[in-house]
Amino acid sequence: MHLSERLNRLAPSATLAMSQKSAELKAQGIDIINMSVGEPDFNTPDHVKAAAKQAIDDNWSRYSPVPGYPALREAICHKLRTENGLCYEPSQIVVGNGAKQAVCNVILAIVDSGDEVIIPAPYWVSYPQMVLMADGTPVFVEATIEQDFKITPAQLEAAITPRTRALILCSPSNPTGSVYSAEELEALAVVLRRHPEVIVIADEIYEHINYVGAHASIASCEGMKERTAVINGVSKAYAMTGWRIGFVAAPADLAKGVNKLQGQYTSGPCSVSQMAATEAFAADQACVEEMRQAFLRRKNLIVGLAREIPGFEVNDPAGAFYLFPRISSYFGKTDGKRTIHTSTDFALYLLEEAHVAAVGGDAFGSPECFRMSYATSDENIVEAMRRIKEACAKLH
Repeated sequence: MHLSERLNRLAPSATLAMSQKSAELKAQGIDIINMSVGEPDFNTPDHVKAAAKQAIDDNWSRYSPVPGYPALREAICHKLRTENGLCYEPSQIVVGNGAKQAVCNVILAIVDSGDEVIIPAPYWVSYPQMVLMADGTPVFVEATIEQDFKITPAQLEAAITPRTRALILCSPSNPTGSVYSAEELEALAVVLRRHPEVIVIADEIYEHINYVGAHASIASCEGMKERTAVINGVSKAYAMTGWRIGFVAAPADLAKGVNKLQGQYTSGPCSVSQMAATEAFAADQACVEEMRQAFLRRKNLIVGLAREIPGFEVNDPAGAFYLFPRISSYFGKTDGKRTIHTSTDFALYLLEEAHVAAVGGDAFGSPECFRMSYATSDENIVEAMRRIKEACAKLH
Protein backbone atom coordinates (compact mmCIF):
# COMPACT_ATOMS: atom_id res chain seq x y z
CA MET A 1 0.00 0.00 0.00
CA HIS A 2 1.28 3.47 -0.85
CA LEU A 3 1.71 5.66 2.21
CA SER A 4 2.04 9.44 2.03
CA GLU A 5 5.40 11.16 1.94
CA ARG A 6 4.21 13.13 4.97
CA LEU A 7 3.91 9.90 6.93
CA ASN A 8 7.23 8.56 5.66
CA ARG A 9 8.98 11.68 6.99
CA LEU A 10 7.91 10.92 10.56
CA ALA A 11 9.80 8.74 13.03
CA PRO A 12 7.99 6.57 15.61
CA SER A 13 7.93 7.93 19.16
CA ALA A 14 11.00 6.59 20.95
CA THR A 15 9.41 7.02 24.37
CA LEU A 16 6.30 5.08 23.40
CA ALA A 17 8.41 2.43 21.68
CA MET A 18 10.52 1.85 24.81
CA SER A 19 7.41 1.78 26.98
CA GLN A 20 5.90 -0.83 24.66
CA LYS A 21 9.07 -2.94 24.72
CA SER A 22 9.18 -2.87 28.52
CA ALA A 23 5.49 -3.83 28.66
CA GLU A 24 6.18 -6.83 26.43
CA LEU A 25 8.99 -8.01 28.72
CA LYS A 26 6.78 -7.49 31.76
CA ALA A 27 4.08 -9.62 30.11
CA GLN A 28 6.69 -12.40 29.91
CA GLY A 29 7.00 -12.30 33.68
CA ILE A 30 10.20 -10.22 33.84
CA ASP A 31 10.33 -7.70 36.69
CA ILE A 32 10.75 -4.44 34.75
CA ILE A 33 10.95 -1.05 36.47
CA ASN A 34 9.57 1.35 33.88
CA MET A 35 11.27 4.75 34.00
CA SER A 36 10.63 5.49 30.33
CA VAL A 37 7.19 7.03 30.49
CA GLY A 38 6.39 10.64 31.37
CA GLU A 39 3.33 9.95 33.46
CA PRO A 40 2.57 10.68 37.12
CA ASP A 41 2.03 7.47 39.08
CA PHE A 42 -0.64 9.10 41.25
CA ASN A 43 -4.37 8.57 40.82
CA THR A 44 -6.59 11.41 39.65
CA PRO A 45 -7.84 13.30 42.74
CA ASP A 46 -11.15 12.05 44.11
CA HIS A 47 -12.99 15.37 43.73
CA VAL A 48 -12.07 15.44 40.04
CA LYS A 49 -13.31 11.88 39.55
CA ALA A 50 -16.51 12.77 41.39
CA ALA A 51 -17.12 15.65 38.96
CA ALA A 52 -16.74 13.25 36.04
CA LYS A 53 -19.17 10.77 37.58
CA GLN A 54 -21.66 13.57 38.13
CA ALA A 55 -21.24 14.68 34.53
CA ILE A 56 -22.11 11.18 33.35
CA ASP A 57 -25.20 11.10 35.57
CA ASP A 58 -26.18 14.56 34.28
CA ASN A 59 -25.88 13.34 30.68
CA TRP A 60 -22.99 15.48 29.54
CA SER A 61 -22.68 13.12 26.60
CA ARG A 62 -23.25 15.30 23.53
CA TYR A 63 -20.84 16.97 21.18
CA SER A 64 -19.15 19.90 22.85
CA PRO A 65 -18.25 23.17 21.12
CA VAL A 66 -15.06 22.75 19.09
CA PRO A 67 -12.92 24.95 21.43
CA GLY A 68 -14.40 23.42 24.59
CA TYR A 69 -17.25 24.19 26.97
CA PRO A 70 -17.58 27.86 28.00
CA ALA A 71 -17.30 26.94 31.70
CA LEU A 72 -13.98 25.21 31.14
CA ARG A 73 -12.58 28.08 29.08
CA GLU A 74 -13.71 30.51 31.78
CA ALA A 75 -11.95 28.36 34.41
CA ILE A 76 -8.77 28.38 32.30
CA CYS A 77 -8.96 32.17 31.95
CA HIS A 78 -9.32 32.46 35.72
CA LYS A 79 -6.33 30.16 36.25
CA LEU A 80 -4.18 32.17 33.84
CA ARG A 81 -5.20 35.46 35.43
CA THR A 82 -4.74 34.46 39.07
CA GLU A 83 -1.73 32.13 38.76
CA ASN A 84 0.15 33.69 35.85
CA GLY A 85 -0.99 37.31 35.69
CA LEU A 86 -2.12 36.77 32.07
CA CYS A 87 -5.49 38.11 30.95
CA TYR A 88 -7.31 36.25 28.17
CA GLU A 89 -10.88 36.11 26.92
CA PRO A 90 -12.56 32.70 26.59
CA SER A 91 -12.52 33.20 22.81
CA GLN A 92 -8.71 33.06 23.01
CA ILE A 93 -8.75 29.58 24.58
CA VAL A 94 -9.00 26.39 22.53
CA VAL A 95 -9.25 23.14 24.46
CA GLY A 96 -7.92 20.07 22.67
CA ASN A 97 -7.24 16.39 23.16
CA GLY A 98 -4.22 16.90 25.38
CA ALA A 99 -1.42 19.45 25.30
CA LYS A 100 0.17 17.34 22.55
CA GLN A 101 -2.66 18.18 20.18
CA ALA A 102 -2.57 21.80 21.31
CA VAL A 103 1.10 22.10 20.32
CA CYS A 104 0.51 20.36 17.00
CA ASN A 105 -2.54 22.52 16.28
CA VAL A 106 -0.48 25.70 16.65
CA ILE A 107 2.34 24.39 14.46
CA LEU A 108 -0.09 23.34 11.72
CA ALA A 109 -1.84 26.71 11.98
CA ILE A 110 1.28 28.88 11.52
CA VAL A 111 3.94 26.90 9.62
CA ASP A 112 4.13 26.81 5.82
CA SER A 113 6.40 24.70 3.63
CA GLY A 114 10.02 25.71 4.20
CA ASP A 115 9.37 27.76 7.32
CA GLU A 116 11.92 27.22 10.07
CA VAL A 117 11.05 26.44 13.68
CA ILE A 118 13.76 26.82 16.31
CA ILE A 119 13.82 23.92 18.77
CA PRO A 120 16.26 23.99 21.69
CA ALA A 121 17.95 20.62 22.16
CA PRO A 122 17.43 18.52 24.21
CA TYR A 123 13.79 18.58 23.11
CA TRP A 124 10.63 16.56 23.56
CA VAL A 125 10.66 13.87 20.88
CA SER A 126 7.46 15.04 19.13
CA TYR A 127 8.40 18.67 18.45
CA PRO A 128 10.53 18.10 15.34
CA GLN A 129 8.12 15.47 14.04
CA MET A 130 5.24 17.94 14.29
CA VAL A 131 7.26 20.55 12.37
CA LEU A 132 8.00 17.98 9.66
CA MET A 133 4.31 17.12 9.53
CA ALA A 134 3.63 20.78 8.70
CA ASP A 135 6.30 20.71 5.94
CA GLY A 136 8.50 22.96 8.06
CA THR A 137 12.21 22.71 8.86
CA PRO A 138 13.33 22.08 12.46
CA VAL A 139 16.36 24.16 13.46
CA PHE A 140 18.09 22.77 16.51
CA VAL A 141 19.99 24.86 19.04
CA GLU A 142 22.10 22.74 21.37
CA ALA A 143 22.12 23.47 25.09
CA THR A 144 24.59 21.29 26.95
CA ILE A 145 24.60 20.07 30.54
CA GLU A 146 27.24 22.72 31.30
CA GLN A 147 24.61 25.41 30.62
CA ASP A 148 21.92 23.45 32.47
CA PHE A 149 20.35 22.52 29.12
CA LYS A 150 19.10 26.11 28.53
CA ILE A 151 19.86 28.14 25.41
CA THR A 152 21.41 31.60 25.64
CA PRO A 153 20.21 34.81 23.98
CA ALA A 154 23.29 34.73 21.73
CA GLN A 155 22.42 31.22 20.54
CA LEU A 156 18.85 32.27 19.83
CA GLU A 157 19.96 35.34 17.88
CA ALA A 158 22.34 33.26 15.78
CA ALA A 159 19.60 30.75 14.91
CA ILE A 160 17.05 33.27 13.62
CA THR A 161 16.90 33.69 9.85
CA PRO A 162 14.40 35.32 7.45
CA ARG A 163 12.67 31.91 7.30
CA THR A 164 12.19 31.60 11.06
CA ARG A 165 8.52 31.30 11.92
CA ALA A 166 8.50 30.10 15.53
CA LEU A 167 10.45 29.14 18.63
CA ILE A 168 9.31 26.21 20.78
CA LEU A 169 10.20 26.76 24.43
CA CYS A 170 9.43 24.10 27.04
CA SER A 171 9.82 25.15 30.68
CA PRO A 172 9.92 23.21 32.96
CA SER A 173 11.55 20.98 30.36
CA ASN A 174 10.95 17.50 29.10
CA PRO A 175 13.45 15.74 29.00
CA THR A 176 15.85 17.69 31.25
CA GLY A 177 13.77 19.19 34.05
CA SER A 178 15.47 22.56 33.49
CA VAL A 179 13.47 25.70 34.26
CA TYR A 180 13.99 29.14 32.72
CA SER A 181 13.86 31.91 35.31
CA ALA A 182 11.96 35.15 34.70
CA GLU A 183 15.30 36.88 34.11
CA GLU A 184 16.41 34.27 31.57
CA LEU A 185 13.10 34.52 29.73
CA GLU A 186 13.37 38.31 29.62
CA ALA A 187 16.85 37.98 28.11
CA LEU A 188 15.40 35.78 25.35
CA ALA A 189 12.51 38.24 24.93
CA VAL A 190 15.02 41.04 24.28
CA VAL A 191 16.21 39.08 21.24
CA LEU A 192 12.69 38.19 20.13
CA ARG A 193 11.51 41.79 20.29
CA ARG A 194 14.04 42.50 17.52
CA HIS A 195 12.30 39.82 15.42
CA PRO A 196 8.55 40.50 15.71
CA GLU A 197 7.71 37.94 13.03
CA VAL A 198 8.75 35.03 15.29
CA ILE A 199 5.95 33.37 17.27
CA VAL A 200 6.72 31.60 20.55
CA ILE A 201 5.09 28.28 21.39
CA ALA A 202 5.47 28.11 25.18
CA ASP A 203 4.87 24.56 26.37
CA GLU A 204 4.15 24.94 30.09
CA ILE A 205 2.54 21.57 30.79
CA TYR A 206 4.95 20.94 33.72
CA GLU A 207 4.26 24.37 35.25
CA HIS A 208 3.25 23.09 38.68
CA ILE A 209 6.07 20.55 39.02
CA ASN A 210 8.56 23.24 39.87
CA TYR A 211 11.11 23.17 42.70
CA VAL A 212 12.51 26.71 42.52
CA GLY A 213 9.57 28.98 43.23
CA ALA A 214 6.92 30.63 41.09
CA HIS A 215 6.56 29.61 37.46
CA ALA A 216 7.62 32.18 34.88
CA SER A 217 6.00 32.44 31.44
CA ILE A 218 7.60 34.23 28.52
CA ALA A 219 4.10 35.57 27.73
CA SER A 220 4.53 37.79 30.79
CA CYS A 221 7.47 39.61 29.21
CA GLU A 222 6.79 42.99 27.63
CA GLY A 223 5.35 42.69 24.14
CA MET A 224 5.38 38.87 24.13
CA LYS A 225 1.79 37.91 25.00
CA GLU A 226 0.62 39.18 21.60
CA ARG A 227 2.87 36.66 19.83
CA THR A 228 2.94 33.72 22.23
CA ALA A 229 0.84 30.57 22.25
CA VAL A 230 0.76 29.27 25.83
CA ILE A 231 0.24 25.50 26.00
CA ASN A 232 -0.91 23.77 29.17
CA GLY A 233 -3.34 21.16 30.44
CA VAL A 234 -4.31 18.85 33.28
CA SER A 235 -2.28 15.71 32.62
CA LYS A 236 0.83 16.37 34.72
CA ALA A 237 -0.35 18.66 37.54
CA TYR A 238 -3.52 16.68 38.29
CA ALA A 239 -2.41 13.16 37.25
CA MET A 240 -4.96 13.15 34.41
CA THR A 241 -2.90 11.87 31.48
CA GLY A 242 -5.63 9.58 30.15
CA TRP A 243 -8.34 12.21 30.31
CA ARG A 244 -6.74 13.97 27.30
CA ILE A 245 -7.37 17.63 28.05
CA GLY A 246 -4.92 20.35 27.06
CA PHE A 247 -5.35 23.89 25.85
CA VAL A 248 -3.78 26.76 23.99
CA ALA A 249 -4.16 30.38 25.07
CA ALA A 250 -3.25 32.58 22.13
CA PRO A 251 -3.78 35.89 20.33
CA ALA A 252 -7.32 36.07 18.92
CA ASP A 253 -6.40 35.43 15.28
CA LEU A 254 -4.29 32.40 16.12
CA ALA A 255 -6.95 30.99 18.47
CA LYS A 256 -9.51 31.42 15.71
CA GLY A 257 -7.24 29.57 13.29
CA VAL A 258 -6.66 26.72 15.72
CA ASN A 259 -10.40 26.47 16.29
CA LYS A 260 -10.96 26.23 12.51
CA LEU A 261 -8.31 23.54 12.18
CA GLN A 262 -9.53 21.46 15.11
CA GLY A 263 -13.09 21.69 13.82
CA GLN A 264 -12.08 19.79 10.72
CA TYR A 265 -10.25 16.85 12.23
CA THR A 266 -11.25 16.12 15.84
CA SER A 267 -13.86 18.67 16.94
CA GLY A 268 -14.17 19.25 20.69
CA PRO A 269 -12.55 16.91 23.24
CA CYS A 270 -14.37 14.43 25.47
CA SER A 271 -17.33 16.03 27.22
CA VAL A 272 -16.90 14.17 30.53
CA SER A 273 -13.16 14.91 30.60
CA GLN A 274 -13.93 18.60 30.17
CA MET A 275 -16.23 18.61 33.19
CA ALA A 276 -13.51 16.87 35.22
CA ALA A 277 -10.93 19.42 34.04
CA THR A 278 -13.23 22.30 34.98
CA GLU A 279 -13.34 20.95 38.52
CA ALA A 280 -9.55 20.45 38.54
CA PHE A 281 -8.90 24.09 37.66
CA ALA A 282 -11.66 25.56 39.82
CA ALA A 283 -11.34 23.54 43.03
CA ASP A 284 -8.83 23.68 45.86
CA GLN A 285 -5.25 23.14 44.61
CA ALA A 286 -3.90 21.29 47.65
CA CYS A 287 -3.62 18.05 45.65
CA VAL A 288 -1.22 19.75 43.21
CA GLU A 289 1.12 20.78 46.02
CA GLU A 290 1.01 17.30 47.59
CA MET A 291 2.16 15.74 44.33
CA ARG A 292 4.82 18.41 43.81
CA GLN A 293 6.26 17.69 47.25
CA ALA A 294 6.42 13.98 46.44
CA PHE A 295 8.19 14.68 43.15
CA LEU A 296 10.66 16.95 44.94
CA ARG A 297 11.48 14.19 47.43
CA ARG A 298 11.96 11.71 44.60
CA LYS A 299 14.10 14.16 42.64
CA ASN A 300 16.46 14.60 45.58
CA LEU A 301 16.59 10.82 46.01
CA ILE A 302 17.41 9.97 42.39
CA VAL A 303 19.93 12.79 41.95
CA GLY A 304 21.85 11.59 45.01
CA LEU A 305 21.85 7.97 43.85
CA ALA A 306 22.77 8.83 40.24
CA ARG A 307 25.76 10.85 41.40
CA GLU A 308 27.10 7.72 43.09
CA ILE A 309 27.36 5.90 39.74
CA PRO A 310 30.82 6.26 38.15
CA GLY A 311 30.68 7.87 34.72
CA PHE A 312 27.34 9.63 35.26
CA GLU A 313 27.35 13.43 34.90
CA VAL A 314 24.21 14.68 36.63
CA ASN A 315 22.63 18.13 36.85
CA ASP A 316 20.04 19.04 39.48
CA PRO A 317 16.67 19.44 37.71
CA ALA A 318 14.56 22.41 38.80
CA GLY A 319 11.25 20.98 37.62
CA ALA A 320 9.28 18.21 35.87
CA PHE A 321 10.06 14.58 36.83
CA TYR A 322 13.00 13.60 34.65
CA LEU A 323 16.70 13.07 35.14
CA PHE A 324 18.92 13.43 32.05
CA PRO A 325 22.44 12.29 32.91
CA ARG A 326 25.32 12.42 30.45
CA ILE A 327 26.72 8.90 30.06
CA SER A 328 29.04 9.23 27.04
CA SER A 329 31.91 7.90 29.18
CA TYR A 330 30.40 4.45 28.59
CA PHE A 331 30.57 4.68 24.80
CA GLY A 332 32.92 2.04 23.44
CA LYS A 333 32.67 -0.09 26.58
CA THR A 334 31.43 -3.68 26.61
CA ASP A 335 30.26 -6.37 28.99
CA GLY A 336 31.75 -9.01 26.69
CA LYS A 337 28.46 -9.57 24.84
CA ARG A 338 27.25 -6.08 23.99
CA THR A 339 29.16 -2.93 23.13
CA ILE A 340 27.75 0.51 23.90
CA HIS A 341 28.05 2.85 20.91
CA THR A 342 25.11 5.21 21.54
CA SER A 343 22.76 6.30 24.30
CA THR A 344 20.07 4.12 22.73
CA ASP A 345 22.46 1.15 23.04
CA PHE A 346 22.93 2.13 26.68
CA ALA A 347 19.17 2.28 27.31
CA LEU A 348 18.65 -1.12 25.64
CA TYR A 349 21.51 -2.55 27.72
CA LEU A 350 19.85 -1.32 30.91
CA LEU A 351 16.54 -2.84 29.82
CA GLU A 352 18.08 -6.25 29.04
CA GLU A 353 20.69 -6.41 31.81
CA ALA A 354 19.16 -4.37 34.66
CA HIS A 355 15.49 -4.69 33.67
CA VAL A 356 15.08 -0.92 33.94
CA ALA A 357 13.36 0.93 31.08
CA ALA A 358 14.75 4.35 30.17
CA VAL A 359 15.06 6.26 26.88
CA GLY A 360 18.22 7.07 24.95
CA GLY A 361 19.04 10.73 24.44
CA ASP A 362 19.35 10.30 20.66
CA ALA A 363 15.58 10.71 20.40
CA PHE A 364 15.76 13.99 22.35
CA GLY A 365 18.53 15.51 20.26
CA SER A 366 21.18 14.91 22.93
CA PRO A 367 22.98 11.67 22.02
CA GLU A 368 25.35 11.80 25.00
CA CYS A 369 22.55 11.57 27.59
CA PHE A 370 19.59 9.37 28.48
CA ARG A 371 16.27 10.07 30.19
CA MET A 372 14.83 8.49 33.31
CA SER A 373 11.42 9.41 34.70
CA TYR A 374 11.21 9.42 38.47
CA ALA A 375 7.41 9.49 38.43
CA THR A 376 7.44 6.24 40.37
CA SER A 377 7.72 5.14 43.98
CA ASP A 378 10.73 5.80 46.20
CA GLU A 379 11.22 2.03 46.45
CA ASN A 380 11.30 1.66 42.66
CA ILE A 381 13.81 4.51 42.37
CA VAL A 382 16.15 2.95 44.93
CA GLU A 383 15.92 -0.49 43.33
CA ALA A 384 16.27 0.84 39.78
CA MET A 385 19.38 2.83 40.62
CA ARG A 386 20.88 -0.18 42.41
CA ARG A 387 20.33 -2.28 39.28
CA ILE A 388 21.71 0.41 36.99
CA LYS A 389 24.84 0.86 39.12
CA GLU A 390 25.39 -2.90 39.09
CA ALA A 391 24.91 -3.15 35.33
CA CYS A 392 27.26 -0.22 34.66
CA ALA A 393 29.97 -1.89 36.73
CA LYS A 394 30.00 -4.74 34.19
CA LEU A 395 30.99 -2.40 31.35
CA HIS A 396 34.73 -2.10 30.71
